[in-house]
Amino acid sequence: MPGTQGVSIYIDFKSPYAYLAKDPAEALARDLGATLDWLPYILDIPSFLGSARLDKQGNVVEENRNAHQWRRVKYSYMDCRRQAHKRGLVIRGTQKIWDSTLAATGLLYAKRQGESVRRRYTDLTFERFWKRELDIEDTATIASVLREAGADAAGFAAYATEDGPREVSRISRDAEAMGVFGVPSFVIDGELFWGNEHLPDIRARLAD
Repeated sequence: MPGTQGVSIYIDFKSPYAYLAKDPAEALARDLGATLDWLPYILDIPSFLGSARLDKQGNVVEENRNAHQWRRVKYSYMDCRRQAHKRGLVIRGTQKIWDSTLAATGLLYAKRQGESVRRRYTDLTFERFWKRELDIEDTATIASVLREAGADAAGFAAYATEDGPREVSRISRDAEAMGVFGVPSFVIDGELFWGNEHLPDIRARLAD
């Protein structure tokens, strides 16, 4: 029956492509009655795209990228903005490569408090981060987002010190063992689909 299968979706809040996948994935689950398991996968961006840090004016103040990597990064942001514009979303280039472990820890914490909390937390975190309105490396800030999403955030600070980051790391390593290397990634019955372009294939699979 359609909707009886579950789908694991791996995201990283610092990926604009994961942001663009959020709403279509939610719609897919809603339309077909499927269950989405939202999981963190922390990208090691410097390992394949180098690193850079910009000032508030967009000037490069620190970099470790070759010309090819800069072209890829610039094209990626251009492409994401092009797609975001069609949907009324804002994607502003980041000024540094963020450590998204804390935001991912917030995702796991939100999931434990119900799907409505998870959905609201995901929405708020993606939207504000890509507007440059959210410090995803600050525990108090993430706790505030959790509260706004409807969570009881009293235990978040303690969870974020050890257990949460360890769980994020374990999930990321387990994902790699299945072949995950980027986001968004979708896994159905052990089969991996990487990228938003596969959402129609996933929809067709779930509708069978």
